[in-house]
Amino acid sequence: MTWDHSIVMPLAILFAATMAASPTPAAVLATLPPALAAAVRDYDDAQINGDTRAFDRLLADDYALVNSRAQVENKAQMIADYTAPGFHLAPYVVEQPIVRLWSGGAVVGGEVALSGTSDGAPFTGRIRFADVWRLRGGRWQVVFTEVTPVK
Repeated sequence: MTWDHSIVMPLAILFAATMAASPTPAAVLATLPPALAAAVRDYDDAQINGDTRAFDRLLADDYALVNSRAQVENKAQMIADYTAPGFHLAPYVVEQPIVRLWSGGAVVGGEVALSGTSDGAPFTGRIRFADVWRLRGGRWQVVFTEVTPVK
């Protein structure tokens, strides 16, 4: 069998660009089951783009977030924060990634330097986070997130 390089090369470049564009490093995504890797990429994108539909799909209805101010938020509150007028999260890169997998679940986390705007004012900060994922009804969803500020 021969490969048509006019098709293969553009697909390979598109795949590499997609993997590189994700805040979660490609090497980390490669260690995850494909459906979870896709969900992690979609969740990263949803946070940067304030995508309500993606959040609704990717966050479990019983989702809980312990935010960087040690406040507990639910799914609706988290979505409201990321889609509020005047809020924008700049693209970021997950550093020092942490991955733990088990049957039907995973923790995906790491450290990130965040920047963007909140209420139209610029912000920066460094956090560690851990997203707990669960395979439920054939799809991966985040059920819990813990965020800790890094000094």
